[in-house]
Amino acid sequence: MKLVYFAWVRERIGRAEEEVALPSGVRTVADLLGWLAGRGGGYAIALEHAEAIRVAVNHEHVDHAALLPGDGEVALFPPMTGG
Repeated sequence: MKLVYFAWVRERIGRAEEEVALPSGVRTVADLLGWLAGRGGGYAIALEHAEAIRVAVNHEHVDHAALLPGDGEVALFPPMTGG
């Protein structure tokens, strides 16, 4: 699965994108965020408040309960602000 990181999520993780093989227990967006945070370092810092992270799966915004596809792209964004 391709993971793409934007804005300060990218800065904290230290990369713009990566390909990962997900463990069998990672089925939802929430599972993915927890697994990534468990990798430590910049991942743990970027995902400290995972509930605030916005996610798109194959270019469609989804909530954290969404099931992950077997293959495709998941993008992680910081929360949006308006003004």
